[in-house]
Amino acid sequence: MAIGVLCIHGFSGGPYEIEPFTSYLCANTDWLVEAPTLSGHGEELNMKGFTAQHWLMDAELALRALAKKVDDIIIVGFSMGGIIALYLAKRYKVKKLVLLSAAAKYVSPKQLVKDFKMLATDAYHRNLANNELFVRYRHKFSDVPLSATVEFMKLVQKVEPYYQDIKIPVYIIQGKLDGIVPYHTAQFLYDQLASTNKKLYFSNNGKHHICHCEDHLDWFTEVLAFLKER
Repeated sequence: MAIGVLCIHGFSGGPYEIEPFTSYLCANTDWLVEAPTLSGHGEELNMKGFTAQHWLMDAELALRALAKKVDDIIIVGFSMGGIIALYLAKRYKVKKLVLLSAAAKYVSPKQLVKDFKMLATDAYHRNLANNELFVRYRHKFSDVPLSATVEFMKLVQKVEPYYQDIKIPVYIIQGKLDGIVPYHTAQFLYDQLASTNKKLYFSNNGKHHICHCEDHLDWFTEVLAFLKER
């Protein structure tokens, strides 16, 4: 039985955000793993003019193409990609879901203040090159138009009514130091989803880019075991 894994990146990001996990799946399974780039996204951002509908359609087309090659589909979604994963699971036959820092709610003011204090300190000491927040977001501050951010919020609102319709097995991963998605969002999703087989993992030191956190191999192995369960 052929298994396909569709991995969906986050808002203003690209497949590089989830690359450590996609590489892990490729190294430890014979599954067909695909990670498309949503319109306007990727290493070079060009988001002006693209809408939530474009991103949902990109993901749908990728899922349909993958479905022609495999028997069962697993969807992994990071941040906004987690919300798109829920959208697809509502509309298509999906075997299992993995939600990474899923953006059902966004911006943790308390953690963001801490992160920006560290940013200011590192800037003062001329150490920005080693600041994770700066390295991951420096190109986004100027390259993400306000219209795209509005579309992201529209997408989250569109999918929220679907949460209680999701009944397939799901594994939720969340970092406690996430400054973009408040870490209690994971518990909110866990409670909202109608799945009877659902698991929740909190990374104590994990920030938003959870696939790049120090303990990523701990949950990589847990999630893979979950995905292989009959």
